[in-house]
Amino acid sequence: MERVILVRYTEIHLKGLNRPFFEAKLIENIKGALRGIHCKVHREQGRIYVTEISEDRFDEAMERLKKVFGIHSISPALGVDKDWNCVVETAFSLMEKQVAAKPDLSFKVFARRSDKNYFMNSDEINRELGHLVLEKFPTVHVDIHKPEVALSVEIREKAYIYAEEIPCANGMPVGSAGRAMLLVSGGIDSPVAGYMMAKRGLNLSAVHFYSYPYTSERARDKVVELTRLLSAYAGPIRLHLVPFTDIQMTIYDNCPDKETTVIMRRLMMEIAEKIAVNDGARALITGEALGQVASQTLESLCVTDDAVSMPVFRPLIGFDKDEIMDYSRRIGTYDTSILPYEDCCTVFVPKHPVTRPEVADIRASEEAVDFTELVEKAMEETETLIVKASDPKLI
Repeated sequence: MERVILVRYTEIHLKGLNRPFFEAKLIENIKGALRGIHCKVHREQGRIYVTEISEDRFDEAMERLKKVFGIHSISPALGVDKDWNCVVETAFSLMEKQVAAKPDLSFKVFARRSDKNYFMNSDEINRELGHLVLEKFPTVHVDIHKPEVALSVEIREKAYIYAEEIPCANGMPVGSAGRAMLLVSGGIDSPVAGYMMAKRGLNLSAVHFYSYPYTSERARDKVVELTRLLSAYAGPIRLHLVPFTDIQMTIYDNCPDKETTVIMRRLMMEIAEKIAVNDGARALITGEALGQVASQTLESLCVTDDAVSMPVFRPLIGFDKDEIMDYSRRIGTYDTSILPYEDCCTVFVPKHPVTRPEVADIRASEEAVDFTELVEKAMEETETLIVKASDPKLI
C-alpha cells in the first residue's frame, strides 16, 4: 500500500491538439512546487500522480500543490494491488475514519475503470462495493446525489482508493500564456492583480519604484515579502527595484502640481515597459480599479496608457475595495500589504489632483522637462532579485 496524491485538471482538457503542451507545463510546475521533497510525478490518462512521497512531508506536499495554478483538485489516495479483496479492505479502512467522525454519514461509491480487462466494470464495482460498505457499517446510508463522502475507486495500473477531493487554485499552468510585467506598489491591489493574471497562465516579472529616503528600507522589504508570497502561486519572480527619487523630485519641481501624479504614473509605465522588453514580457499588469482614486478615472487611465505601446492588463478594473481586500486575505497577502510602510505613490500627493486630464495637456507638461537622462540613470541603477517562495521571510 502506498500513499499517493491524485491531481486533477479541468480546463486543460479543452485544449484539443495543444493539450500535451499544457499538461507538460503543469507537470513542470508541479515538480517546481515540490522541489526539495522526494517524490515522483507522472501522467496517465487524464490524471497526474505524485508518488513515492517522503512520508514525513506528505502533508507539506499537499499544501504546496493547493497553490499550483492549473490544478483543479487533489486527493490523498492509497495505491494498492488490483486484487478485489485488497480493494475492499482498503476502502473499509478509509470509511472507518469517516464513520468514526460521523457514524450516520451518507456516501456513494464512484468507480472509474481505465483497465478494461478488470473483471468488473464501473457500475458493478459501484454496486458491489456499496453493498459491502453497507454491510460493514450499518449506520451509514447511500445518497447518490449529495453524499457526504464519495468513496472513489480508480482501476488503472494499480487500484487507487480515496474519500476526499480537495479544491485547489484552478486556472491555467503558469508559463503557458507568456510573460507580463506587474507593477507592484506594496499596497493591497497589485499582488491580487498579479495573482489573477498568473492564474491565467502568465509568468510574472515585477517592478517596484522606491523613493529613498522618503520611503524606508522596510518599505522595500515589504514589497520583496509580498513578491515572495505571490511566488508561492506564480513560481519564481524576477523583481526589479527602480530608484525613483530623482524623477519624482523633478516632476514636483517642474510640472503643474495637479498633474504630478498622472505624470509620475506615465513615467513609471514608460520605465516598466522598457524593463519588460528586456525581460521578454509582452504586457503590463496593474492593480488599478476604475474610479478608486484620482489617477484611476477613465480619463486618467487613458492618459496613462498613452505613455506605452504594450497592452495593459487591469484584472481588478471592475472590483470594489472590499472585494479586493477579501481576495487579498484569501491568497495570504493582506496582512503584509497593510503594514504601515509608505510607497512612492503615497508621498508628495497633490491636494487637488486632476481627475479628467487630457492627453495633449499632460504630454505638453511632460515634454517641457527632459526626463531622458533620469530614466536612463534609474534603469542603470535598478536592482534585480529572483524571489522564490522558499526564501526567508523578511517581515
